[in-house]
Amino acid sequence: MTTDARIATRMTALRACMWMFLVLAGITGTYHGWRVLSAHHQHVSDALLGGLVAGGATALGALPVWFCQTLSGKLQDSLLGFGAGVMLAASAFSLVMPAVAAAGDLGMGTWTAGLVVGGAILLGAAALLVLDQSVPHEHFIKGREGTDPRTLRRAWLFVFAITLHNLPEGLAIGVGYAGTDALRASALAIGIAIQDVPEGLVVAVALRAAGYGRGFATAIGMATGLIEPVGAVIGAALIGVSAQLLPWGLGFAAGAMLFVVSHEIIPESHRKGHEAWATCGLMLGFVLMTLLDTALA
Repeated sequence: MTTDARIATRMTALRACMWMFLVLAGITGTYHGWRVLSAHHQHVSDALLGGLVAGGATALGALPVWFCQTLSGKLQDSLLGFGAGVMLAASAFSLVMPAVAAAGDLGMGTWTAGLVVGGAILLGAAALLVLDQSVPHEHFIKGREGTDPRTLRRAWLFVFAITLHNLPEGLAIGVGYAGTDALRASALAIGIAIQDVPEGLVVAVALRAAGYGRGFATAIGMATGLIEPVGAVIGAALIGVSAQLLPWGLGFAAGAMLFVVSHEIIPESHRKGHEAWATCGLMLGFVLMTLLDTALA
């Protein structure tokens, strides 16, 4: 074995160890945080379960990369559009509407409730905009974006982008369990999990197309779901501190999800000329999430 081959092998082993450490650290931290919080707050335990379901769905979606080589552009954009539709419906019916209702329950008038929820939506979108501008990351089609990405390897840029996608979903699940009824929160978690399946597949396929091996692409695609149970616990814990935070938390999560849909998912799904396929996927996702929210509400 040549010197270059030995170095490459050692670097691959080092990266694998780093990923294993990050995964174990995330699982350990989530478990201990859940134990502390769920002892006094049942909604935190429920939120963690919902986050784990969504994260598991992402992992499930990444598995087929072990067995397939490519994913057609039309199917990829249809799946992205489907995820966008689910997130749009979830934002409207499982977050914004309960936020307005929660504000009313706190004694706010209709105008005040609307202003509070609207302000929270803008804050959530602004927070994601700051992350988008300050954290170097890479879109699967558009390319690199953010400040000074030259010092980061391409794989880490992908991970940052995926984190920006999944963090609002985890927060939304946690806020949902802390503030809405259990059935509506479950509908939100199920809807996000459903759209996470194609999202995990698209992520893994994109990494495979970028030149990474099947094992690495599948592992990273599965690992991207780890942020969702962490975000769910954080969201549930924060909102559980005070009922006054509920309208703000629901609106913030909705704004973050709307930003991801408008700024990331829809532009990516339209960039290769498959707008009709992406739009059909969006409509199907929106209708499915609406049905879930209606059936489980």
